Parts: sequence; structure tokens; C-alpha cells
Amino acid sequence: MQIIVILIFVSLVLAGLFLGAFLWATKSGQFDDYQSPSVRILSEEETIENEITNYE
Repeated sequence: MQIIVILIFVSLVLAGLFLGAFLWATKSGQFDDYQSPSVRILSEEETIENEITNYE
């Protein structure tokens, strides 16, 4: 019976650590990339502008 109490306590601590890590990542801007590189290539205007500036 004691092992159940210990496992519940450990799982709550672990869940709290994961929640803390998620909140820290959110506040530090880890999820602020709204236009990822996989979507950026679909925009032809930016690609053409980047190619022109790279060759000059």
C-alpha cells in the first residue's frame, strides 16, 4: 500500500517538472516561430527576393 502513495507522489512531482519545463519554454519564446522553414519555401515572393539579394 505504501508503494501506491510513493508512486502517486513521484508522478505528481514528475508532472510538475514537465509543466514547469513547458511554461519556461513558452515564456522564453521556443514556440514563436509562426512560419517554419517548411512553409517558407511555399512563398515564391520571398524566395525570389532572397535569390536576387544573394547573387548581388
